[in-house]
Amino acid sequence: MKFTKFGKTLLMTALSAGVILGITSCVQSYSVGYLWVTGTNNSAGSNNGIISGFKIDHNKGLLTSINGLPISSGGANPGRAVLLTGGRFIYVLNRGANSAGTANCTATDVCNGAGIAEFAVGGNGVLSPQGVIFQSKGINPIRIFADTSGAYLYVLDSIAPDPAACALALGAGVTSCGDITAFKIDSNTGRLTTLLNAQVTSASGQPLPYFPVPANPIDFVLSSSYILTLSGNSTTGDTVFPYTYSAATGQLTVNQNSSQPLNIKAGTSIVSAGGDVYVLDDEPGTFNVGSSNTPTAAPGWIFQFTVGSNGALQQTSGGSVPDDLTLANPNYLILESKGKFLYVLNEGNNSTATNNSTSGIAGYVLDPATHLPTELSGSPFGTGSGPQCILEDPSNQFIYTVNFNDSTVSGRLIDQNSGLLTKLNGNANKNYGLTGPPAWCIASGRTS
Repeated sequence: MKFTKFGKTLLMTALSAGVILGITSCVQSYSVGYLWVTGTNNSAGSNNGIISGFKIDHNKGLLTSINGLPISSGGANPGRAVLLTGGRFIYVLNRGANSAGTANCTATDVCNGAGIAEFAVGGNGVLSPQGVIFQSKGINPIRIFADTSGAYLYVLDSIAPDPAACALALGAGVTSCGDITAFKIDSNTGRLTTLLNAQVTSASGQPLPYFPVPANPIDFVLSSSYILTLSGNSTTGDTVFPYTYSAATGQLTVNQNSSQPLNIKAGTSIVSAGGDVYVLDDEPGTFNVGSSNTPTAAPGWIFQFTVGSNGALQQTSGGSVPDDLTLANPNYLILESKGKFLYVLNEGNNSTATNNSTSGIAGYVLDPATHLPTELSGSPFGTGSGPQCILEDPSNQFIYTVNFNDSTVSGRLIDQNSGLLTKLNGNANKNYGLTGPPAWCIASGRTS
């Protein structure tokens, strides 16, 4: 085929326009990630809570500070935070400060600066405080999450406000308990309204404004149609208590007023991942290696369960896997986006920024059928000292941790085939400094 001079010119113009359009389209659909970190400011007073933020470069994993951050978290000693589905609002759980400045609050040493602060997410990852602090009903709030629809928010309190009400939900003779405070979220403003307990009324005949859970709660999780609370007892061991969760109303309903023993004595967290429930335990123990049955010491454990009827946990056959032998104090885990690899965060035994030999990430490959984890060859992977939070970035390429002892954020690249976490390239391979110790991390992806 031959083209006239005019035809050639027209063809080249069309090709050029196509190239320009293609470039423009790529730019318009480029996904931008943001990472926010709750923590404290070492130079501040009693209301020392802050939120720091970074923009994630999805080409290299490089982090750059978001203009206008850090800002106040709205209280003291912030812990966990929640980003609602859709990315419009963030809620930060400020645990408050007692007379000694710590977040270990009691009925006789009440914390100041506690509460749930709401922030709106704006352009370029900027956060705007909404000017209202919401209060849970119990004492010493420790955990927070939202349901998958972003309609309800739940807070786990260490101590219920009225000990006399504990027996109403948990059975006769129970004289102390923790509680879950539930909130309905306004979809337009993000405002929180306390959800009353439709099942249990107080002695005065009024609905309880919370849901009692067994004493000494450690963590809780939403798994399928149940909210499961992990509680600890130094004598009898850890237990799990289930509430049935209604996605339509946010209500929690007791199906059984007794806890399920787990034969675990030092649980640190309970996490739902890939349809299974995992409980991390930092109690040292031994396991047998190979056909020789040689006892080997393990610093901690990963216990795998499925959720049965009425929220009862059923341990998977073989579902007690040792933590990496060189690490210590497993405190959280995540399942990567493709569901092939599990990463267990270890806080470590150390308490200094320079000694982090037992801090790190243990990586596991999951059996496609049973989801049983087997540690990766090449695991563990490095972090900063004393990591508190781990997440996968919105582009599903990088893993980030926030590290308490050295006040840093650190990142790793995920090998999609092997699951290995390798160092980032160039100037992205560094620890990013914070103004004080971090507590938690959340991330969001947006299209610009």
